[in-house]
Amino acid sequence: MADKQKTIRKSVTVSGTGLHTGQLGEITFHSAPENHGIKFRRIDIDSKPVIEADVELVVSTARGTTLAKNGVSIYTIEHVLAALMGMGIDNVLIDIDVEEIPIKDGSSKSFIEAIKEAGIVEQDAVRKYLVIEEPISFDIPESNTTLRIEPADEFSISVLIDYETQVLGQQEASLVNINKFEKEIAPCRTFVFLHELEFLLKNNLIKGGDLNNAIVFVNRDVSQEELDKLADLFNKPKVKVKPNGILNNLDLIYQNEPARHKLLDVIGDLSLLGMPIKGRITASRPGHQANTEFAKKIRNLIKDKAMLKKPPFDIYAKPYYDINDIKKILPHRPPFLLVDKVLNMSDSHIVAMKSVSLNEPYFVGHFPDEPIMPGVLQVEAMAQAGGIFVLNSVDQPELYSTYFLKINDVRFRSKVVPGDVIVFSIELTGPIKRGICSMHGKAYVGEKLVMEGRLVAQIIKNKEK
Repeated sequence: MADKQKTIRKSVTVSGTGLHTGQLGEITFHSAPENHGIKFRRIDIDSKPVIEADVELVVSTARGTTLAKNGVSIYTIEHVLAALMGMGIDNVLIDIDVEEIPIKDGSSKSFIEAIKEAGIVEQDAVRKYLVIEEPISFDIPESNTTLRIEPADEFSISVLIDYETQVLGQQEASLVNINKFEKEIAPCRTFVFLHELEFLLKNNLIKGGDLNNAIVFVNRDVSQEELDKLADLFNKPKVKVKPNGILNNLDLIYQNEPARHKLLDVIGDLSLLGMPIKGRITASRPGHQANTEFAKKIRNLIKDKAMLKKPPFDIYAKPYYDINDIKKILPHRPPFLLVDKVLNMSDSHIVAMKSVSLNEPYFVGHFPDEPIMPGVLQVEAMAQAGGIFVLNSVDQPELYSTYFLKINDVRFRSKVVPGDVIVFSIELTGPIKRGICSMHGKAYVGEKLVMEGRLVAQIIKNKEK
């Protein structure tokens, strides 16, 4: 049975101070409809602009990941996004009344608790996965940073860090099941070296910094006078260095808590791809810049491959949409429903199939002694596949219909007969504007191209009955 998308049951609020801006504010999670995705809304601005959790909107990765759209920014989004990914939330609208997500204790724990308080609701729409079909790597040689993702049936991730210091050298962390994120990764806090903390404080770069929202590693000799100044700065009675090289503000939850937090950051940053991943990730010395550049590379390579989608197709793979899902999107019904299942779909393409049986009603009169699928019905089947793709771009697709305005350059290259499985691979040839969509489609039987054409369709909302 196909996984279903999830949202939250009720609204819930988290308040706190932003680490970098020092702004005290609130974020409120709201439930969202199917295929909505994760979006932020700045309610402190009159126009209430919405910023999608999209890697293409990343504008800064300096000690956190920042999104911006049309001059409006949201800082430090990685911990809340990791929480949503870890809890399997696909659709949510997050209202925020300041520029920065609260840092809380420097982990995802507070956001996990809020999501659990709100409750999780399964929706009707099938969950969309980003399926990795071949290895993809990203490297920054000067920092020995490497990220790699390989095909796998489920999501897993391993992270290696190495700060080449006595107090924090090489550490590893792994997550083999995303369902264990809440317990094994979410409570793990961000960390900083004392010399970095001093620089940030002197340059007023952590206006909301507190010794309770980061693990502080001390990698040099430090006098008690310096520690006393630090205690005064953070309004603490006394600060000292513990035997394991961290300040006595916090105790480690796990010995490898820093590596686990870096793993949390990778999950949060890769969530900007817009859907859960089926793939095995290994990351060595990751950081926000590398994570987001890696995400962009994944998206671009998959998009390029999708635009060139051609045989062989795995017609027996678990479908993206089965016939029951298709019936919720298209108004057609047998004998005029000509798409059996959708094999694959992204923002730019769809692959769908139709099994051709001798029981098709048109074979009674169309060359009954030598049955051939009518070309006009091949085009109609392709148009229906295109219709599924187009309607998938709107909320509540059952309220809309797709009408084809043009069908051009159609060429029939080989007969389609009973027993054939015809696979339609359709790609978007330009952005959808004012509800009008241009597509190029090809139809294959096995590895043979049997038909192709160009389609232009328009999405129109149905009249209320």
